[in-house]
Amino acid sequence: MNSNFKVLIIGSVWPEPVSSGAGLRMMELISLFQKQQWTVVFASTAADSEYMSDLDSLSVQRQAIAVNDSSFDLFVGALQPDIVLFDRFTMEEQFGWRVEKQCPAAMRIIETIDLHCLRQARHQQFKRQPEVVVDVQQSDLYNGIAVREIAAMHRSDLSLLVSDTEMELLQTRFSISPDIIHLCPFMFEPQQLHKTTSSFEARTHFISIGNFRHAPNWDAVLWLKQQIWPLIRLRLPEALLHVYGAYAPPKAWALHEPAAGFHVLGRAEDVDDVMQQARVCLAPLRFGAGIKTKLADAMRNGTPNVTTSVGVEGMRGDLPWAGAVADDASVFADAAISLYMHTTTWQQAQQHGFDILHSLFDAQTNGDALIDRIIRIKQNLTEHRQQHFTGLMLKHHYQRSSEFMSRWIEAKNALAKQTD
Repeated sequence: MNSNFKVLIIGSVWPEPVSSGAGLRMMELISLFQKQQWTVVFASTAADSEYMSDLDSLSVQRQAIAVNDSSFDLFVGALQPDIVLFDRFTMEEQFGWRVEKQCPAAMRIIETIDLHCLRQARHQQFKRQPEVVVDVQQSDLYNGIAVREIAAMHRSDLSLLVSDTEMELLQTRFSISPDIIHLCPFMFEPQQLHKTTSSFEARTHFISIGNFRHAPNWDAVLWLKQQIWPLIRLRLPEALLHVYGAYAPPKAWALHEPAAGFHVLGRAEDVDDVMQQARVCLAPLRFGAGIKTKLADAMRNGTPNVTTSVGVEGMRGDLPWAGAVADDASVFADAAISLYMHTTTWQQAQQHGFDILHSLFDAQTNGDALIDRIIRIKQNLTEHRQQHFTGLMLKHHYQRSSEFMSRWIEAKNALAKQTD
């Protein structure tokens, strides 16, 4: 049954695997689907970008789409996909009702990337008290984003999570049935897991990396600059910190201070290359959600790291961490210095990283489990949906209201064009 599936991915942006973990994740899914000999079509409302993946070279059909425009109905109606994957809950909000109307038999999946409501809740708590935020108050968690995000999950046939912490939170805090959520962490191929890495002696300096458009990454850079790096530099006056990240704004470049060993370098052209040159990776994330590509990249390249309780979340299972975990600036700095100075400690952390990769992020294991889950639900889609009355109810009410609002906006836009 699965040999001829046609998959439509509806993306808020075109995937940029060199810029963000979300882009890397999307390319993993595309590769997984194509390995099943499934046809993949990628549609997006975004404009082309300089660093977007060349989907055409991968035999992925591209389609530009627009919100509040019935041209999408014609497109998806003619395509008749077997599976529709929304790359965030916001895409399900915009296009879910249209897919339901034109392709009622299509299985609908949300790729969450991370739980947006959890990220928002932690950010709000952080604004009140700037410290590492793991446990969130219910008043912050039950926010406006949560109402929309959880409703979108109920309306969909399956939602993909990357973090076991988020899987547990959905079930305990939001009473989401495990029947409609699936844990699928990163899927690294053997060549990504078995990299030849440079030795402790061949490496120098520290590295920090992360897309500057992501608020937790920007805060991490500020915490490094203002508190953590001065403590490290005091004891390692010759050490340098290389700060990489896509889309660095002027305020990031303003932090560049070579005299203090703090180098803002912008986008890394080759993450593996710069990661293997560094001896220790620093990721002081004080809020956020999901799992962290920067830490996976560090482990793949044999680079021990220091991160926080937020950073390590969903990344290690029950295994020892690939470095150190610290939520206090002075403890963080001490751990970074220890890894930097002691060969044995460094080598043990490196091996812990390799163990985590093989245990949690294997492409074959995670990919097979996801494909099996999709096929089982697809084969019993009607029964699957009937077992989740909340989803049926939400689809009925939300889709009607969304349809009327979208058609009103479309008519308003058409009238505006006529009067111009």
